Amino acid sequence: PDLEVTLMEPLKRRVDFLEEVLQALQLPLRVIHSKAERAKEVFHHVTARAVAPLPRLVDATWHLIEKGGSLLAMKGERAALEIEELPHDKRRKSMDIELKEISWQENVSRIVIIRRIS
Repeated sequence: PDLEVTLMEPLKRRVDFLEEVLQALQLPLRVIHSKAERAKEVFHHVTARAVAPLPRLVDATWHLIEKGGSLLAMKGERAALEIEELPHDKRRKSMDIELKEISWQENVSRIVIIRRIS
């Protein structure tokens, strides 16, 4: 009940579809028509699946994550390599990175959790 969920989608036709589904199901979610790079809001958690390699994803979403918040990215077999490809810069020092593997029905999913510590 206290959870606020916002969906972000760059394609207008998908936004229209999502809004129609949310209205039909009477779900209390909000849809923003924007690319992450252009969005102005800040969120506690940002999730992503099949968006971009981790370095590009972090570049596109870092400004959306509040201090103490996190990015949760579903990644493939290259997850560990993508973590290593993150630049070792000032921003990297403000991250706590964790890789979790979750097995489900003979499949393994990898979730990269990047906490913004400062």
